[in-house]
Amino acid sequence: MKKIQMVDLGGQYQEIKEQVNASISQILESTSFINGPEVHAFQKELEEYLGVRHVIPCANGTDALQIAMMGLGLKPGDEVITADFTFAATVEVIALLQLTPVLVDVDPETFNIDIKAVERAITPKTKAIVPVHLFGQCANMDAIMALAEEHNLFVIEDNAQAIGAKYLSADGTRKMAGTIGHVGATSFFPSKNLGCYGDGGAIFTNDDDLAHTLRGIVNHGMYERYHHDVIGVNSRLDSIQAAVLRAKLPKLNGYCNARRTAARKYNAALKGHKDIVLPKTVNSCEGICETCDCHVFHQYTIRITNGKRDGLVRFLAENDIPCGIYYPIPLHRQKAYLDARYDEADFKVTNQLVNEVISLPMHTELDDEQIAFITGKVIEFMNN
Repeated sequence: MKKIQMVDLGGQYQEIKEQVNASISQILESTSFINGPEVHAFQKELEEYLGVRHVIPCANGTDALQIAMMGLGLKPGDEVITADFTFAATVEVIALLQLTPVLVDVDPETFNIDIKAVERAITPKTKAIVPVHLFGQCANMDAIMALAEEHNLFVIEDNAQAIGAKYLSADGTRKMAGTIGHVGATSFFPSKNLGCYGDGGAIFTNDDDLAHTLRGIVNHGMYERYHHDVIGVNSRLDSIQAAVLRAKLPKLNGYCNARRTAARKYNAALKGHKDIVLPKTVNSCEGICETCDCHVFHQYTIRITNGKRDGLVRFLAENDIPCGIYYPIPLHRQKAYLDARYDEADFKVTNQLVNEVISLPMHTELDDEQIAFITGKVIEFMNN
């Protein structure tokens, strides 16, 4: 059996090696390292894939979120509601811009932001909602967009983990994750479903005026060289990373399908155990059906409900099976984001999840033998 990895980037590289190496060599020869032809081509190709009017590439996913907020003109003191159960980048950029983060609890089944908690958190100071499409599927965007319209709020989709996923609205329309709100942001960190070989990110919007503003912000506020029309930052996707992403983008749907196939096999092996809660997919897509495209499984995350989660982590490590705890500490308990406004009673789900979740290896190169070994060891430990 091949060595089990949390993410097998080396195996994935072998399939695109010739194209990636040729593209990088061409960039080295041309020396078009910044804003070169590869960047512009990737931008257009991603716009077409997502069905969105504008993609603005940038240096990383954290910058993408920050630039999106800057482009919307949010001011210090404005309140921005987001999920407590996520990676710190989401709240980090809110604080960096001197906005006021308002953390709320999440749904216990999908791990995405709790709509009722969002509604309770809205005040006259609220200006934006940042739903995080956690682990590979969209938050309830119908409900979020309805709240935003009712209260005149911006919606910024944190799509760092769900590129390639589709959202099925109540009216039957399907849209790509990240293209539903006023603006979306994603990361191309190497371990993402669409990842480069360094840092990278992008912002999506259908708003022409907002796109114009964002393009200036990513490039020091310039639209014409040395003319700084808006306050900007230095955040550009470099050409080498764009070349890697161009090689991977045509394969993204295949990558997502491979992850869904692995998830189905995990589910089949782990289902029925009284102390294991399997991932819940939206739109009542029970069992992750063959045609389902609502979840792209950036992570395959289960819950261990009998208090054995930490023991399972140690047992898997002893058997050379990597795993992850995403996330071990709620944001409202992180030293940097402590706030007297928060009441532990408002974070019951998050406080439970941090003690129960465990993510098993998930990538495009997983094979049946590896999945059987991983699930066999999980069941062995849980039955002891």
